[in-house]
Amino acid sequence: MYNPKSCKAEEFIDNEEVLASLKYAQENKNNVELIDKILEKARLAKGLTHREAAVLLDCEIEEKNKEIFALAEQIKKDFYGNRIVLFAPLYLSNYCVNGCVYCPYHAKNKHIPRKKLTQDEIKKEVIALQDMGHKRLAIESGEDPQNNPIEYILESIKTIYSIKHKNGAIRRVNVNIAATTVENYKKLHEAGIGTYILFQETYNKESYEKLHPTGPKHNYAYHTEAMDRAMQGGIDDVGLGVLFGLESYRYEFSALLMHAEHLEAVFGVGPHTISVPRIKKADDINPEEFDNGIDDDIFAKIVACIRIAVPYTGMIISTRESEKCRERLLHLGISQISGGSKTSVGGYFNPMPEDEDSSQFDVSDRRSLDEVIKWLMKLGYLPSFCTACYGSGRTGDRFMEICKSQQIHNFCHPNAIMTLKEYLEDYASADTKSVGEKLIEKEVESLEKSDIKDIVLKNLSKIHSGERNFKF
Repeated sequence: MYNPKSCKAEEFIDNEEVLASLKYAQENKNNVELIDKILEKARLAKGLTHREAAVLLDCEIEEKNKEIFALAEQIKKDFYGNRIVLFAPLYLSNYCVNGCVYCPYHAKNKHIPRKKLTQDEIKKEVIALQDMGHKRLAIESGEDPQNNPIEYILESIKTIYSIKHKNGAIRRVNVNIAATTVENYKKLHEAGIGTYILFQETYNKESYEKLHPTGPKHNYAYHTEAMDRAMQGGIDDVGLGVLFGLESYRYEFSALLMHAEHLEAVFGVGPHTISVPRIKKADDINPEEFDNGIDDDIFAKIVACIRIAVPYTGMIISTRESEKCRERLLHLGISQISGGSKTSVGGYFNPMPEDEDSSQFDVSDRRSLDEVIKWLMKLGYLPSFCTACYGSGRTGDRFMEICKSQQIHNFCHPNAIMTLKEYLEDYASADTKSVGEKLIEKEVESLEKSDIKDIVLKNLSKIHSGERNFKF
């Protein structure tokens, strides 16, 4: 039944193919000749099949594992340099009709406070986020046709884009809402969203249906085929992800890559991003009740192997993870992180008291955005608030063509420098600004093309004088 070109969920994520791939990986986890052959292919930075990547994930040879991690780090540098894109989630509503057993927003939870932001409250949240320095948001909402209809989401997006506060503006709104229709995806596309994000949670159909016992999300095929409908609706940047800990990580890893292969086969464009969240403690959720948890070492191996398998895809790690864990994963493939995040409805402008908290999950990295920015810079990374590709129409296959040819540096690197300068001028603490100015001087000097360097220097001077939003 396996057919990556099929638009039927159980054919492009075929259970038998996943199991056969896991068996193949187990049988070859110590096959040095095959592993060397796969690594040789991986060094071409054109990606790997899900079976090839599964072999690397299962590899038990210490020397080869060192090669895998080193290669992941090199591929990350080749495609994304030292840039790390910053964003924040914005929770609009936690009303939900689903029965997801791993999420505190499930309909049976009568303990968690339910809240839906009004448009005025959204304005206050956005201004609070702008005052932190954010330019890119990912809006989140529970699935509830009555409380959170598509019209509410569209109105909220319009509100977010309309708010200009001091020098602040949200330049890209990514959307993480429930699977919907082609017609609704067209409406989201027309509203000017960036990436449409939808986590699969688990690709194992049997587990999926048990974990989603009630509500529209129970429909495995409808959920799994959502990205096809999104692309049919004109959205060419989509973001995949699973919630590690719900099912065997090996199963999820192979199926996730099969989904990426499917999008490439059908639409010619793989996922714009892949997220790798792990299940965390929440209001009435205990992660220890799920028996597929993964430790930090396995987590790092997963990130490294995804980076090797799909070198062109942005990878996201959120504040679910600790500072220590995030630092380790930055080296291995992560290109986007959240900072100063709140996972509760209304958490930025007017946080609720602890006994009224509506957070979807516990945040492990509780540092402010300014602290995260300074931390990244001291590690040698270039924090970026760039949204130029979105603003210039470099999305979908146009972005992928540039990214796969490793030419994205000519756009992203100077744009990252200029958006960091904006942050330093408008929002940074004195200490962070001092560290940042030195980093910018170093990064400008590293620009290889003299004409680009001249333009960046001129724009940096203009930014210092109060002008904003320059882009290549």
